[in-house]
This record gives sequence, C-alpha cells and structure tokens, in this order.
Amino acid sequence: MAQKSFTEQAWDIFNQSIADYHKTDNVDAPLNNPFAEGTIEATLYHKNWIDTVQWHLEDIIREPSISAEEALKIKRRIDASNQDRTDMVEEIDTYFREKYADVEVKEGAKINTESPAWAIDRFSILALKVFHMAEEVEREDASEEHKAKCRGKLAVLSEQHIDLGTAIEELVQDIASGEKYMKVYRQMKMYNDPSLNPVLYKKK
Repeated sequence: MAQKSFTEQAWDIFNQSIADYHKTDNVDAPLNNPFAEGTIEATLYHKNWIDTVQWHLEDIIREPSISAEEALKIKRRIDASNQDRTDMVEEIDTYFREKYADVEVKEGAKINTESPAWAIDRFSILALKVFHMAEEVEREDASEEHKAKCRGKLAVLSEQHIDLGTAIEELVQDIASGEKYMKVYRQMKMYNDPSLNPVLYKKK
C-alpha cells in the first residue's frame, strides 16, 4: 500500500480530532492528544482541536438569548483561542522550515503568498466545514430543500478538499526541490499585547 501524503495524513488527523471532540460535544472537554508530544502529528491534532472548540464557541456566542456577561466571556475566550491558533500555525511552519533547512534554493526560486502552515490552517477549517455540512445533510428535522442545498454545498467543499490538498502538496514539493523558498513572518498580533494595544497601555 502506498504511503499517504502529508495532506492525507493531516486530513485523517483533523477528522480524528473532530470525531474525538464530538464524543462529548463540550467546549470545556479536556484535550487528550493521542500522539506523542513533540511530533508533527501531535501538533496537527492540537491545532484542529483548537479550531473545533472555537467553531463551537462561535456558535454559542450567536445564541440570541445569551447574556451580555456570558457573551463577553466567550468573546475573550475566542480572542485567546485565536492567539493559540496562531502559535500552533507558527509551530507547524517551524517544522517545515527545519525539515527543509538544508535544501539548496535554486536561482530564480519564488516565494509563495502564504506559508505551508497557513494553507494547512485553512485545510483544518475545511475539515470542520465538511463535517458539519455532512451533519446538515443528515438532519432528521430538516426539510428536503434544506438537505438538497447542503448536499450541493458539501459537493463544493469536497472539491475544495481535493484542490487545497493538491495545492499544499505542490507547495511542499516545490520547497523540497528548491523551486520555492519559505520566508515566515511572525504574526505579531497587537491586540493581545499590553505594550502594543493603546486601549491597554493608556490605562497604565
């Protein structure tokens, strides 16, 4: 049997994380990462777990009857989650940068508009979209019209899964061969930093 590509392995890991989360469907459920600490598999699983919890926090905060106090609490939790998500993306990019550190970059090599990890970030979110759209297709209380619309959307998402996976594989192969090179810019988010957010530093 042929060895799975990186994106095929990542997709399997993302779906394992999503399935594990939905065993309890609880945003406060603890992370029980089944992969060895320090491996790329563990990082991918953790990354998707953060995305999955945040997906459901975004659902909860849109409850019309939610109190302002609870909404603010969740909004701040989402902000923290976004920072964690960014940290995990940078960890994935570190993996690629170290893996291909010794590759000789060819003359005329080009830089990509996004790093491999930010494309993988979109891949992780796509796995969540596919999972939840498939749920809508199977909803017993939904109308046939609703299900038909969702089937159409699911078909588009499935096509996107193939296209994005292919694009990521091609990018990684180009980096491995020296046709493209990585240049990672740290996100430098400002709103979480008390020294950069004027609302926070002006309070001092």
